Amino acid sequence: MRKRLVRKTFDMIQDIADKDNKEDYKKFWESFGKFMKLGCIEDSGNQKRLAPLLRFYSSKNETDLISLDQYVENMPETQKAIYYIATDSLQSAKTAPFLEKLLQKDIEVLYLIEPIDEVAIQNLQTYKEKKFVDISKEDLELGDEDEDKEETKQEYTLLCDWIKQQLGDKVAKVQISKRLSSSPCVLVSGKFGWSANMERLMKAQTLGDTSSLEFMRGRRIFEINPDHPIVKDLSAACKNEPESTEAKRAVELLYETALISSGYTPESP
Repeated sequence: MRKRLVRKTFDMIQDIADKDNKEDYKKFWESFGKFMKLGCIEDSGNQKRLAPLLRFYSSKNETDLISLDQYVENMPETQKAIYYIATDSLQSAKTAPFLEKLLQKDIEVLYLIEPIDEVAIQNLQTYKEKKFVDISKEDLELGDEDEDKEETKQEYTLLCDWIKQQLGDKVAKVQISKRLSSSPCVLVSGKFGWSANMERLMKAQTLGDTSSLEFMRGRRIFEINPDHPIVKDLSAACKNEPESTEAKRAVELLYETALISSGYTPESP
């Protein structure tokens, strides 16, 4: 009986979603969308049925919600993953520095703007054999790794080491960024740690117990854009005047700014 009711329910929802009149499913989604996402977390047996019914905003659809099927259909053949970013609002998703190179390459990014979204997507893991990838985490691969110039890495090794020395334990490492085009720097979270969005949500729920928060926060990686004038000036300063107070202040300011633009909260706002 239970199985039959569940199947009938899915058939009914799918019928609404397939209708030419998209307004009907839009109304349904506004009322029950959160429960569908909750189902992806709590009902693993029905994930394959739930996933096609999910709807999200994206970098190419900021006013209309799209399905995962639409996202996959619009993907170029060379794209191997479904990219997403989790933030607290549509506005902060649109202006996040993590998007820069992806927008430049015309890669669509899903905007996860509700607290439940990130957990739901992490539970799905893949859709139509395409892995979900958080663009705010380290080791982002955009399929153009061959273009990555080894010379640039070597040229900026000294600067990366010098910045790491200034920031100390605040960051796990400093490296050249593959995801920036106009911002000087960004702060990304470790592969297995929480994203900035998840950290914000967990902070709101820890009820004063910060020990688990510190454990799961994971390492943060400071990424710099070698083409940015500020970074070029810093590179020259670290070679010619490594003890310059002004240059050291600039590093601190860059770090604090990266914290905010990457969705983290500075220790002293």
